Amino acid sequence: MELSRLFDGKKFMWDGREYENSTECQTQEEHYRSLGFEVRSLAEEGKCFLFTRRLVLNTST
Repeated sequence: MELSRLFDGKKFMWDGREYENSTECQTQEEHYRSLGFEVRSLAEEGKCFLFTRRLVLNTST
């Protein structure tokens, strides 16, 4: 699996896991979203893969 992939012109990083079923994939996807990540899922060869991204904002003044 590729370490990164473009979705809608934005770079997402693979989380490094292969999910065996859609329930497990959806649960982890919801967890990532609760942490503030954008998430895209991809199904290939009977497995689900998650790609995430989050903007890092400079909070220093």
